[in-house]
Amino acid sequence: MSLAQYADDGIFAPRRIAETLRTTNDEIARTTGLGRDAIQRKDRIRSDKTQRRLREMVEIINKVEPRVGSALMAYAWYRSEPLSGFSGQTAMQLVRMGRADDVLDYIDAVDAGIHA
Repeated sequence: MSLAQYADDGIFAPRRIAETLRTTNDEIARTTGLGRDAIQRKDRIRSDKTQRRLREMVEIINKVEPRVGSALMAYAWYRSEPLSGFSGQTAMQLVRMGRADDVLDYIDAVDAGIHA
């Protein structure tokens, strides 16, 4: 799925992400480790932290989508699939802790045939 589908005027839009993934803005906030205000107030939506967390989630979902078949399945994977080598934590838990790069590296390693 194109990154542009998740954005409004070049800014990741929680509302568009929620619509695409058939969930709520509150759930998007929770799955990225952001507070409600971060996805409701316009000034907070544009903040570096909010945009970074939204981008990280979207990048991970986009990277997993071809393997699992749809954005909805990728979102389910993101939220619930324990990752080996991370004490059974999910991609969502790692993103919430600021470890999105580790998740992206893990996906690359799995895609390359290296089991993490």
